[in-house]
Amino acid sequence: MTRIVVFAEVPCFYAAIERRDGSDPRPVIVGGDPRRRGLVQGASPEVEALGVHEGMPMLEALRLCPRARTLRTDLPRYREVSRRLFACLRRSLDRLEPFGLGAAYFDLAGASEPAESIATVLRDAVREQVGLPLRVGIASGKFLARLAAQESPVEADGGGVRRVPPGCETDFLHPLPASRIDGVGQKTAAALAELGATTIGEVVSLGRHRLEEVFGTHGLRIFASASGADDGPVRAARHPQSLSREVTVRGEPLDLAALGERLQDLARHLEVELEMQALSAAKVSLKVRYTDRVMTTRSRSLSSPIVAAAKIRDVASDLLTRTQAGSRPVRTLGIQLAKLAPAAESGWQLDLFDPKL
Repeated sequence: MTRIVVFAEVPCFYAAIERRDGSDPRPVIVGGDPRRRGLVQGASPEVEALGVHEGMPMLEALRLCPRARTLRTDLPRYREVSRRLFACLRRSLDRLEPFGLGAAYFDLAGASEPAESIATVLRDAVREQVGLPLRVGIASGKFLARLAAQESPVEADGGGVRRVPPGCETDFLHPLPASRIDGVGQKTAAALAELGATTIGEVVSLGRHRLEEVFGTHGLRIFASASGADDGPVRAARHPQSLSREVTVRGEPLDLAALGERLQDLARHLEVELEMQALSAAKVSLKVRYTDRVMTTRSRSLSSPIVAAAKIRDVASDLLTRTQAGSRPVRTLGIQLAKLAPAAESGWQLDLFDPKL
């Protein structure tokens, strides 16, 4: 039986968030400080079309697209949007394998609905609830599904859906550039071009033994991907294994009351995340990093799962008394929730959090 794998991603995740949250229509490049040799972490589609890519020096990217506005990478905000994105996706398909912050794989084995219908539901839900575009690829393997998403027809909001039907893998793969193969960077693509292979079809024509002769075991991986041989499993989970929040402490690092307020803020955020994903937690861990960069952690497993901010705060506050906080200056506080389970299974009834609020 042919597998049905779905790959769903927000294209240009960092730049898509910046555009969603701003009013400036100019192209976006996200990364480090150009004056300090910062590197590109993300860019909007029209910038990528000019040759800008992740890892490129920001100064070089600006030479390629001088009219783009540059924004510093804001990972805390991107992680927050990522959590909302995955919570939204899980409401439609509860088992997924994250792929970075803005994408995920799904295995539709046993699904009762057609794959295209499920893909449309995912796309519409992310657009309406998270305010971001989603492009979706459907194929028999993970690599093919990811390429299908990237090759999907672009809709008005930047999303799209494309399926590679069983038996059509070769027709889909062979015209694509060799650089689209997993593990083929600029140097390997240049070496393949010297061998006369600039497309995936031409890479396959070189043959397995020739690729192994030139590239060693890496050549075997290139040939397998180029041939569409992809039986890697989707390592899907019904929910994340843990949720965490942390904050950098400013002001009075020796004041236990002030630290308690920070714990209360962290607990409120974690309560929202538990509600958003309909989960409860049976383990609380506290991370304390002192100003001299030394870090300590304290944990407690609970006999009954919790969801409320007050209970999370109470456990974290008790763990805080088992550290040197109050007598030793603190730089960072963090709370992690683990032993997560669906709230219904733990006997709790939760209202789903509205991600549009």
